[in-house]
Amino acid sequence: MQIFNQIINNKCIWLPFLLWFVIQSFKVITDLVKNKKFNVKRIIGAGGMPSSHSAVVCSLASCIGKEYGFDSGIFALSVIMAFIVMYDAAGIRRAAGKQAIILNKILETPGLTTVEVQEKLIEALGHTPVQVFVGALVGIIAGILV
Repeated sequence: MQIFNQIINNKCIWLPFLLWFVIQSFKVITDLVKNKKFNVKRIIGAGGMPSSHSAVVCSLASCIGKEYGFDSGIFALSVIMAFIVMYDAAGIRRAAGKQAIILNKILETPGLTTVEVQEKLIEALGHTPVQVFVGALVGIIAGILV
């Protein structure tokens, strides 16, 4: 029971989860306002403003820095991991999303291919650099304030 209480009281665990939930809820609401239709897939879907991936890893790194020191090895590890996640979100996953857009257009073009597809490829996989930056900023501020 003591371990469970320690986990529950560890702000470096609950803050990133809470921040992820708040940001994804914000995306659901903005999508509802924009498209006048509730899209439950937005709660777990990737892409959009701000990047919840960036916010989560930056809030974690900031929280770890405050808790264990900005000169600690665990803070260094969390910062490096945050950069890897943000690079992936803005680089690799964004490129995969762009490829999905092109492949979906090819598959929709009559006579261009004989491949039958049951569903479209997911196009909103990554983030723009601005979405990553804003997410990182939100995460850093949340990590420092909590």
